[in-house]
Amino acid sequence: MTLRTTVFTGATIIDGTGRDPISDGAIRIDGSGIQQVGPQISSRGSDIVDVTGLTVLPGLIDAHVHLGWSSNMQAVLHGELSAAERAADIFNNLEQTLLAGFTTVRDTGGLDLGVIRAVERGLVPGPRIWACGAGLCQCGGHGHLHSPLQSADDPYRHDIRGLTAMGRYCDGPDQVRHACREVFRRGGSFLKLSVTGGVISFTDALGDTQFAQEEIAVAVAEAKARNTYVTVHAHNAVGARNAILAGVGGIEHGTGIDEETAALMADHHVHLVPTLAIARMMLENFDEHGLPPEIKARVGDTEKGMREALLAARAAGVLVGSGSDLVGPVQNRRGLELVLKAEVIGAMAAIESATAINARIIGVADRLGTLEPGKYADLIAVDFDPLSTPELFDDPSRVVLVVKGGRIIKDTRETKQETPA
Repeated sequence: MTLRTTVFTGATIIDGTGRDPISDGAIRIDGSGIQQVGPQISSRGSDIVDVTGLTVLPGLIDAHVHLGWSSNMQAVLHGELSAAERAADIFNNLEQTLLAGFTTVRDTGGLDLGVIRAVERGLVPGPRIWACGAGLCQCGGHGHLHSPLQSADDPYRHDIRGLTAMGRYCDGPDQVRHACREVFRRGGSFLKLSVTGGVISFTDALGDTQFAQEEIAVAVAEAKARNTYVTVHAHNAVGARNAILAGVGGIEHGTGIDEETAALMADHHVHLVPTLAIARMMLENFDEHGLPPEIKARVGDTEKGMREALLAARAAGVLVGSGSDLVGPVQNRRGLELVLKAEVIGAMAAIESATAINARIIGVADRLGTLEPGKYADLIAVDFDPLSTPELFDDPSRVVLVVKGGRIIKDTRETKQETPA
């Protein structure tokens, strides 16, 4: 349903800014925007949504998703799935993401423009999406998914125009420049490069560095020409430092970031998005991802490394966001990222990382990330206390109300009330 002037009443409000919660608070929405937030709001002439006993938060933001990788990955790599089946898997995960309370995502490789348009037009339910399209990699690097028995020049068959934009390999400044421009031509809103080896890789190691600084700098220049930024996949400090010195805006994962590297990030205003959830899930539920069995051994202690990087980065004053990095057909546990972060930095900081900070990282803090007048009316209500029991973020059913742009998308409250005052 479309909300006109509506007041949500009786909630505990956590507004995403890190400020103390508001008890017995209210939020007035006018159309698709937030008009007023506070403990005392008149509801005269408005529809009323009673959220007494619930906690209302900004719509959550996942800043590292791979919705284009929503199918069994072995089946994709072996060419066993049709475009229709892959599209159905993507649309299913889009809807599940939204119903879990994530009203905004940043796709860091795999989703093409057609899917974004379909969501924006309301053809399929899903969160707001910012995407890089194809992640860029060097020949033989993380993201280059050809078999080592194939020629690197063989046609790339995992990509489906309008639906998926899989890894694109490029070597040397000229190829990197062309690849960046192609990403933007296909609708990318930022650039993503892999500057080290990765877990889901076949011909590299986590300790490898990839792309020369001059290649990364070309991508940075192309991004700046489009008034956007480059973020990089990095699992060791040497690769991260190469990227920082080349001028990137962000580091994904961050395994291996030490105090020296964190200080360099702070000096260059580089943000960090750790991805604890995928490291935990690949060890506990590996089979759900549809990955080749040899990948499991590569996970190692990456979660521990990212926890240490998270602490080092925060101590240095780095902006630290939140991303789940889930892949495969089962992507219904994005809230696990908040659970794991809360164990390290506390519940309120974990919530802030997945709301206000992620909005700053994506570049949409003027519109999203907090419950404040003038922002989009993206909010959720949960039936638990997120500060005392943050582990319940891992259960999507505990998100009982989802509002995106003033529209109620999900409502499973036990008592529903919408009557003019």
